[in-house]
Amino acid sequence: MTKRERFLNFLGNKPVDRVPVAFFHHFLEDWTDFGKGIENDEVFEKNIEGHRIARQFFDPDVAKIMNDSLMLMPVEASFVKTSADLRKIEPLSPDSKFVKRTLELTKRVREIYGDTDAPVYATSFSPTLVLRSALPEGRRPGLGGPETVIKHFIEEDPEALGEACRAVSEGIIELNRLLMKEGGVDGIYLSVNNQSGFFPEEVYRTYISPYEKAVLDDANKLSSMNILHICGFIGQGNDLNLFTGFDAAAYNWAVHTEKVSLSEGKKLFGGKPVFGGFEQKGVLYKGSREEVEEYAYKILDEAGQVGIMLGADCTVPADIDDSRIEWVRQAAVKYASQPVRRMKYQGRS
Repeated sequence: MTKRERFLNFLGNKPVDRVPVAFFHHFLEDWTDFGKGIENDEVFEKNIEGHRIARQFFDPDVAKIMNDSLMLMPVEASFVKTSADLRKIEPLSPDSKFVKRTLELTKRVREIYGDTDAPVYATSFSPTLVLRSALPEGRRPGLGGPETVIKHFIEEDPEALGEACRAVSEGIIELNRLLMKEGGVDGIYLSVNNQSGFFPEEVYRTYISPYEKAVLDDANKLSSMNILHICGFIGQGNDLNLFTGFDAAAYNWAVHTEKVSLSEGKKLFGGKPVFGGFEQKGVLYKGSREEVEEYAYKILDEAGQVGIMLGADCTVPADIDDSRIEWVRQAAVKYASQPVRRMKYQGRS
């Protein structure tokens, strides 16, 4: 099978010659450089060159364009002092330098994968992640900080929070359309989260998830390959039940944080394709080749080989040796070649 044939079979819950493998890592090791690529050419080029170097060491089954230098969408929210101010937030203009830079980065990285038929994804982030980063007291989830202001807004006027999410989502939708129509990507890889129950369940379901779903639903009009990444970041987990109504082609979550295995998650998401299984800084990052292979076998013994792709809870460390990812792929090849396992699992859906 070609990479694309194998991946499409994965998305279709059909048998494969071996399961595909999808691991992603950032290319800017210094977090303080994230987002500086809008104005800083050196950081912008370093982000692109990282893809080129990695491509020399590993030929991926699935590629994701890492937009480190443009992370996150710079929505103007510095004026927000009260919950009422949330209603004044506007979608990012499609004529902004951020949008133009993002399209340029996408096209140039897409060219790096031009000699392979592997699917290529654009990274997209939820309206709340963009909003939380843009607010004066904002923090990227996982990096700490009290965020007492937005917590107050949640309690005082959740409807205003919803209006802000709606406005932000409109800008995200327009950007995703541009990347799929002109950037050459096969779909979006949408990152959503409600880590550690940051938003009360009712608030999340009523005022937040409708606009995250809107981002995904709009992307589905252009591609049937869009993926939902439920970001559980190093110990900060999510209630996966909040995301069962999202219409994605495949789902990924933090198996080790949420304590939900791939087979359990597959049932939760109505039998749709799922992927992951490896911890970010676990055996893949520090184990021996034998340990990595043994762990891949353990995942596949539990989940089977139909509608399953091996990957990680989230991005693996930026300094990982890419040859370790090849260990996982070779483990998948070896696993699929074993007659007993092939007979037992290829029929499982």
